Amino acid sequence: MVRQILEKYIQWYRFSSKIGMIPVPKDILESLGAELDEKDIDEIITLMFPVIKDTVLFIKGGYDLKRCIETLEDYMRASGMNSDHRVEGDMHIFLIQHELGIKWSVFTEQLLTHVFRNFLPEKELRFQTTETTVILSISLGSGFDEHDYHTDH
Repeated sequence: MVRQILEKYIQWYRFSSKIGMIPVPKDILESLGAELDEKDIDEIITLMFPVIKDTVLFIKGGYDLKRCIETLEDYMRASGMNSDHRVEGDMHIFLIQHELGIKWSVFTEQLLTHVFRNFLPEKELRFQTTETTVILSISLGSGFDEHDYHTDH
């Protein structure tokens, strides 16, 4: 398990400079987020989505929901955000704790909505959102695992 975590960490940093990632201090993100309104958030997500797609293609060698989720998990781990993916029967619960304020929670909720709607437009998404945390619940089935995309045909 430790080896897998270290490999993912190293892999993310191997690609981060190639995809143009730069570290941004948390205080700057917090202050930028305070100024965002709903329109700003929509515009940022619209601009980001093609970059996310290119990043997933480059890092994971394909583009689908599983690779997107895994890439987002890799990013959160590398940036120090707390995240978790729990499975309860058919329900998948994705937890993200960012501690950047309510505007970043709204941003995270809308980004996740965009990602999941891109692949599963009919699925119901249920969010619980606070100033520091976003929880998404979605029915993906008990066999869904974002780390097994290499075995899909």
